Amino acid sequence: MADKILITGSSGFIGMHLSKSLLEDGISILGVDNMNDYYDPKLKYDRLKQLQKFKNFDFVQADISDKEVVDKVFRNFKPDRVVNLAAQAGVRYSLEDPGAYIQANIVGFMNILEACRHNKVDGLIYASSSSVYGGNKKIPFSIDDSVDKPISIYAASKKSNELMAYSYSHLYGLNTTGLRFFTVYGPWGRPDMAMFIFSEKILNGEPIPVFNHGKMQRDFTFIDDIIEGTKSSIKLNYGCEVFNLGNNKSEDLMDMIALIEEGLNKKARFNFLDIQPGDVEKSFADIDYSNKMLDFRPKTSIKDGIPKFLDWYKTYFNI
Repeated sequence: MADKILITGSSGFIGMHLSKSLLEDGISILGVDNMNDYYDPKLKYDRLKQLQKFKNFDFVQADISDKEVVDKVFRNFKPDRVVNLAAQAGVRYSLEDPGAYIQANIVGFMNILEACRHNKVDGLIYASSSSVYGGNKKIPFSIDDSVDKPISIYAASKKSNELMAYSYSHLYGLNTTGLRFFTVYGPWGRPDMAMFIFSEKILNGEPIPVFNHGKMQRDFTFIDDIIEGTKSSIKLNYGCEVFNLGNNKSEDLMDMIALIEEGLNKKARFNFLDIQPGDVEKSFADIDYSNKMLDFRPKTSIKDGIPKFLDWYKTYFNI
């Protein structure tokens, strides 16, 4: 494993957990995050506080779409490896503000690639997304499947990242590993994700929005499993790879809701809606290749993972 790792999006959900795990391993981490208000920044600052307890952690508030700032951060810190998790997230928001995705996910990612190239970084690990599979009908989703028909700008931006990384590996010998994350959840999760929204609304007695009239399936992947797979990617530092990080199980949305109801000891009220543009009915990760190359073996079922999320949620919001 590298001695010095730069992590962008370090105050994000995955970024915080990854940073904390690497800090506990004694690695020097420089976190970079713009702390934007896509969701309540208080949660980001509270995550940051968890990391600032470590002596081997430093933080720079910066936006990766600002090339000059990115170049300065790289020159000063001289990272061995870089993990790029900074991105404008969310499929649905990409319908409202597509420009935000081009700026953060394409311009920002280009700045990271260029900084890696010019600063002799020996490996870049970056977040892709299961959304690149678009409306693929073949289940489970394999990294060998065609991903040429993204059905949201968010998905298109993530597919673009994979193509850009491939070019940099080919042209400049930069080691790159893309990770297609599948519906990540757990403590310190994102408030724009279904589990968070449903928990809040159930507790407030408000109806929860259930798209496609509940006929949705997701490969829910617990944060600890995602971190194991990401750390393995950092350590192995392949020349040019893309991996699925998912739980290898597609769960019914209604089953997930039932587990939240059980954990909160409160029944949900439902507002059944049509499927939204950009949404997919089902996600399911084929992880055979990740298993072989990363020794990736997710351990956490939603029966175990959702109670862990709810325990954190109730503690964080003093419920």
